[in-house]
Amino acid sequence: MKQQSIQIEHIPALLWGDASDRLVLAVHGSGSHKADVPVSTLAEIAAARGWQVLSFDLPGHGDRRADSAQCVPQICVPEIQTVFHALEGRWNRIRLFANSLGAYFSLLALAGQSVERAWFLSPVVDMRRLIENMMQWFGVSKERLRTEGQIGTPIGQTLSWDYYRYVCGHPVERWDIPTFILYGERDEMCERDTVEAFTDRFGAKLTIVPGSEHYFHTPGQIAALRGWLERTWDT
Repeated sequence: MKQQSIQIEHIPALLWGDASDRLVLAVHGSGSHKADVPVSTLAEIAAARGWQVLSFDLPGHGDRRADSAQCVPQICVPEIQTVFHALEGRWNRIRLFANSLGAYFSLLALAGQSVERAWFLSPVVDMRRLIENMMQWFGVSKERLRTEGQIGTPIGQTLSWDYYRYVCGHPVERWDIPTFILYGERDEMCERDTVEAFTDRFGAKLTIVPGSEHYFHTPGQIAALRGWLERTWDT
């Protein structure tokens, strides 16, 4: 498949597929990158239907592993908005695919924008609850986090008071974009009742994959992703 490396301001991106007036903006998750398997799977399906895909690296990921910027909403939300506004006017129809943490950033960045539909894979839809769960898992109180500022955890994630304050101050209150969600039955990051509450509140359509966890990577999970995208492309 045709791939073109481009820059949107300082952000490295990939444009997948032949020229078209229709495009899917792909936002990867934590620990991923702009050419990871879920994105390439999306690109194959999109190309077969005459769509292009634009993916890009978040700070600290892919070609930006040495980037001094942190992968936090204070930085990533404006970056997603920068990328999106660079696409407007060049493509007549724009859709969104977002994975895990990328879904959370996209919820903050693109509410109210002209996106005709969205696909969320293993989305983090309630970051405050996730952070508070992690604080509980590792015995970190709000008072301690406020005092120390940042606290490392055994799973490699760092709890940050600034991050937590931002999340508390920026709840997801609006999402008008028709949305399809693919969720693993055993997702350990975003609890099922949280996803179902989001689905009910914003009218999303939820598909649950039995036995799957948060990270879709096995052949069976990628096959489920492929089938879900194909079924919902023109629904």
